[in-house]
Amino acid sequence: MPHTFYAPNLTSATYLLPEDESKHAVRVLRLTPGDAVELLDGVGGLFQAEVADANPKRCLLRITNEQRVPRRAYSVHVAVAPTKNLDRMEWLVEKATEVGLDRLTFLRCARSERRELKLDRLEKIAISALKQSGQTWLPQLDELTDYAAFIPTLEPATSFIAHLAEGERTALSQVAARGANCCVLIGPEGDFTPAEINLALERGIRPVTLGESRLRTETAALAAAHTVHIAHEFYAAANVSQTNKR
Repeated sequence: MPHTFYAPNLTSATYLLPEDESKHAVRVLRLTPGDAVELLDGVGGLFQAEVADANPKRCLLRITNEQRVPRRAYSVHVAVAPTKNLDRMEWLVEKATEVGLDRLTFLRCARSERRELKLDRLEKIAISALKQSGQTWLPQLDELTDYAAFIPTLEPATSFIAHLAEGERTALSQVAARGANCCVLIGPEGDFTPAEINLALERGIRPVTLGESRLRTETAALAAAHTVHIAHEFYAAANVSQTNKR
């Protein structure tokens, strides 16, 4: 398979790789003029290209074919309180990009262990995962946001809070496919506080469970994203089956 490069804002018939990527392409990958490569722009663009000038400082690529991959009919949004150990959030960003997460919001909750977060490295990890996984849409990564300010921005009908407090909760897999968009809230390791849970419930956000196991924060966030995908696939398959019976 051809090597893949990230090319945001690609609008012309050629693309000049940044100096670090140029050096990697020519010195490490040993690409030469005429070699085939692949480009992703992160917004559904998939481009076939070839090396036009193998300059280690300014490697020029010529576009030979373009394909546009549309977004899915639904979007997956996870809002999570980042862990104190940043490595675990880096793991989440990588794996969530691989499974096709559309948006990841980082929440500042009452029990959050991390009060600040820099997105630069996380964005680089998302780009790397995009290139390796074959996905064509780069997830939106949001800055650390106060929980109380975030809740009013949500659409209650398609938003869910996964918490561990006592009370009735529905399996996320049973409700995640009811709308075109879905947002799942995942709390810090100490869980959401009762006040935070009540704030969500008063807004009309429904409580859900991800299963019987007690999951770590990053595992829960990834499980939520994957569950939404599976729910939509099952819902689509059931609709096709029902249509065929008519």
